[in-house]
Amino acid sequence: MKNIIKKERVGNIMVYHIDKIISNEKMDKLKGKKITPAMIHTIIDRDSDVYTADGKLLLKFRKDKLTMKNINLFYENVIDFAKHTSSNRGATSGSKKYDIIKNPKIMTNILGYFDIWGPSQKRAFKDRNIKLPLEVRETKFTSEFPENHKNIIPLIQNIDTLYKKYAPSYYEKQRKKANQTAFKIPNTAFTTITTNINFQTAIHKDVGDDIEGFGNLVVIEHGGEYTGAETCFPQYGIGVNVRTGDILFMDVHEWHANLPMIVTDSLSSEKTIRLSIVCYLRHNVWNRSKGKTKKYMLRHNKTIKKILND
Repeated sequence: MKNIIKKERVGNIMVYHIDKIISNEKMDKLKGKKITPAMIHTIIDRDSDVYTADGKLLLKFRKDKLTMKNINLFYENVIDFAKHTSSNRGATSGSKKYDIIKNPKIMTNILGYFDIWGPSQKRAFKDRNIKLPLEVRETKFTSEFPENHKNIIPLIQNIDTLYKKYAPSYYEKQRKKANQTAFKIPNTAFTTITTNINFQTAIHKDVGDDIEGFGNLVVIEHGGEYTGAETCFPQYGIGVNVRTGDILFMDVHEWHANLPMIVTDSLSSEKTIRLSIVCYLRHNVWNRSKGKTKKYMLRHNKTIKKILND
């Protein structure tokens, strides 16, 4: 591949230095479009580090680093909720429509803390003549299923430990911010988790997360066999085949997307699940709640729950 400037083995790690194959101007026009295998020339399937031509870290991939006990516990406690559908992912789902009712419904959900009131929540405040409170809230999963939420934390803390090990300079900045708020996953650098099931993301850059942080991706697979679904950086023509137990750290502020997922076992096509997990620090959660104590957080969450449940 012509855009690989340098490729070398350092210990057990394959290190790539790569250049762009698509201009920034053209990538802007590709936003929201689905990628195809023809756009990706290299698929990584072993421990690797990838740097851009200017020396910036693009990704770090490590295989079999997560604890299966934590993986299974997370899956058992989140899978039913993760199957709920949403039509509010915009360009990430490949839609350019402004009416979310007409957007494709996909299995994508948010856990932990979020920073946007939904229409029904705003209406509840208005009906009770209550001024909009601090716009930081528990997600439905965290609020309504506290025991399940508690059981997913070991895997998130596992991811956090690996983040600190493999991307320490990014981790240090993000953890410093996370330590300033009580609205977070305990003992981690994360406030929020997004889960997707069998969802081919279109070309996008992540927004809303901490600009100083580094992204991550974990996958849990159940059911039949499949091919595809690799996480790719089309501007560089490179992708990563992330499977159960693996962890990918990546620059989510670069253009990225997934290749289509193709189930190869027709007998279990409806049961084949690829659950992807992304952990991050929501900028507005941190910015609005930094300095707030745990006591404040507990009181705030209790007040919001009471208002919305009355």
